[in-house]
Amino acid sequence: MRLSRRAVLTAAAGVTVASVARAGVGPYGYEVTHLELRPGIDPAHDGVRIAQLSDIHVGMNTPEERVLSAVRELNALSPDLVFLTGDFVTYSKRPLPDVSRLLAGIRAPTFAVLGNHDHIVNATAVGAAMASMGYALLRNQHTVQQVRGAPLVVLGVDDGCTGHADVSKTFAGAPKGGTRLVLTHNPVTARELPAKAGLVCFSGHTHGGQIVIPPITDAFMRAAGQPYVRGFYAVGGNQLFVNRGLGWGRKAPFLHEGSEPELSVMTLRTS
Repeated sequence: MRLSRRAVLTAAAGVTVASVARAGVGPYGYEVTHLELRPGIDPAHDGVRIAQLSDIHVGMNTPEERVLSAVRELNALSPDLVFLTGDFVTYSKRPLPDVSRLLAGIRAPTFAVLGNHDHIVNATAVGAAMASMGYALLRNQHTVQQVRGAPLVVLGVDDGCTGHADVSKTFAGAPKGGTRLVLTHNPVTARELPAKAGLVCFSGHTHGGQIVIPPITDAFMRAAGQPYVRGFYAVGGNQLFVNRGLGWGRKAPFLHEGSEPELSVMTLRTS
C-alpha cells in the first residue's frame, strides 16, 4: 500500500484529515482507500473504523462479482460500522431482488440512506431490501449506538436531489455532542448541516466525476451546482467525504476514467 496524499484542512473546519492510503485497483475494478480522520469525537472512539460503499447501481451497469468481492473484502477488514450511501439501483425495478442477494452478509452493524435513483425506482422496495438484510435504513432519522462503551450517533438524511432531505427532522432530539456521523447521498446536503458542529458527513452521488479531465471535469461539476466531487472537503466548519461509488462499469457508455470505483475505510482518531 502506498501513501498517495496528505491533507490538512483549515482550522475553521475544526477537523483534520491525517492521511489517505490507496491500495490500487484490484482485479474486480475497484480501489480500497484507507483513511485517517481527526474530527471532534468521544475519546472512546479513537480507532473506530467505518467502511463505506455508495452508488452500487445493482444491475447491468455493475459487474456482480465486483459487488460480491467488495462485500467479502469489507468483512475481511472487520470495520466497526458500515455505511451505505444510496443508489442501490438505477432506473429499472428488475434488479431489485438482486440487491439483497449481492449485498447480504455484511457482518458489522450497517446503516443506509436512499439515493435519487432509489426514489426514482421504488424507495419502499429498496427499503424492504435493506430490512431483509438487517440493515438500518435512516430516512431523516438518527440512531444512537453503543460503540466501545460510548454512545455514537448516526444521522441519516434522505436524498436531497429528489426533495426528500430534512436535516431538522434528522437532528431533532439527537445528542448535541460526542461522536456524530452523518450519512446522505448528495454531497450538497452538507451545506444544510449545523455549522461548526464537529460533524463528519459521508456521501456519494458524483462517482468522483466519472470521467476526469482536469480541470474540465471539476469546472463542469461546479457549473452544474456540484462543487463536491471526490474525497474530503471542509463545509460549514464540518467535514465532508465524497465516496466515488462502486457501481457502473468501465466500458462505454458507463465509463470510469481517472475516478475508479471505491470501497473506503475510515479510521477515526482523537484530535
